[in-house]
Amino acid sequence: MKSRFLILAVLVGFFFSSCRESVDPEQLKVYDGPINSSINAFIVHSDSAIVRTEIIAARSLEFQNGNQEFPEGIEIKFYTKEGLLESTMVADRGYFIKDENLYRGEGNVQIENLIKEQSLKTEEIFWNRAQKKIYTDKFVTIREKDTQFNGNGMEADDSFSNYRLKEVTGETQLPGEGL
Repeated sequence: MKSRFLILAVLVGFFFSSCRESVDPEQLKVYDGPINSSINAFIVHSDSAIVRTEIIAARSLEFQNGNQEFPEGIEIKFYTKEGLLESTMVADRGYFIKDENLYRGEGNVQIENLIKEQSLKTEEIFWNRAQKKIYTDKFVTIREKDTQFNGNGMEADDSFSNYRLKEVTGETQLPGEGL
């Protein structure tokens, strides 16, 4: 009797263990791709009912951790306290890192201050919303009226009204300007 019970227990145990499918560990990976996608994204940040920034992107991808990616480019418009368009930032690709409240633009990055007639070109830029600051450690070209400055690294307020080049590598007077 004991031997029958033992044989039956072994057969039942073998039956349940043999019915189990083998699972590929690759299939058990947690999905870390976008959880939301939007086309023609338009994001507005305001303060006291006055628009401070507008973010425009052809495509936006949002991830589980709150980060966002703008793979087809990003444009950010900065407004004065009076609501006037002061400056624009355009980049080939954009990213928002939620934990740091930080935007990053990369590729062909261009910033223009429309009021002061200043422009900047670089390949990567960061915008810290909390500190109201833009910065980069990459090579930059800044054009201000009749002068062009080149340098490595730059810090500015987010309106690009006041800036500081970290390492100036060149200054050029542009011909024909101001005549």
